[in-house]
Amino acid sequence: MERIRSYLVALQQTVDRLPADSIQQAITMLHEARLAQRKVFIMGNGGSASTASHFVCDLAKNTRVMGVPDFRVIGLADNMAILTAYGNDEGYENVFARQLASLVDAGDVVIAISTSGNSPNVLEAVRVANASGAPTIAFTGFDGGELSSLAALNVHVPSSRIEHVEDLHLVIEHLICSVLREMAQEQS
Repeated sequence: MERIRSYLVALQQTVDRLPADSIQQAITMLHEARLAQRKVFIMGNGGSASTASHFVCDLAKNTRVMGVPDFRVIGLADNMAILTAYGNDEGYENVFARQLASLVDAGDVVIAISTSGNSPNVLEAVRVANASGAPTIAFTGFDGGELSSLAALNVHVPSSRIEHVEDLHLVIEHLICSVLREMAQEQS
């Protein structure tokens, strides 16, 4: 029982230190992209790939409101054929960047999820996004890694416990989608 309590107490302490200002900035960026009918790309590896897929689903479906444009959202970790083709032929560090290079336009939003902030394939994709004029949002943990300074906006979970970082990336994703739905309802 003590281990359960300890996990939850530490998680709550991390929740209390979440960067509300950065989360609000991410919401604003996404709301503006929605209204301008810009694309949103989301990526990550491992558990962060699961969070990315979940985020894609929630943005696409759970934020829909009649009279307000739907999100045009694409998960870069969701197509195994293209992911493995690029990984095999051009290196795993290029699996997201190569997809993004052929799809991204200036003004689109690119969300990069990496608990360490140091995943080479995520970093390379953010470089492509930056070069194309697409605003970038990072979801990081630990010390933020290289991604924290490479992305235009860093939503940082201040924890070195991977489970807490992944837990809270999902919580933040849900929070963002909930607020975006409420904002759309106010505009409809």
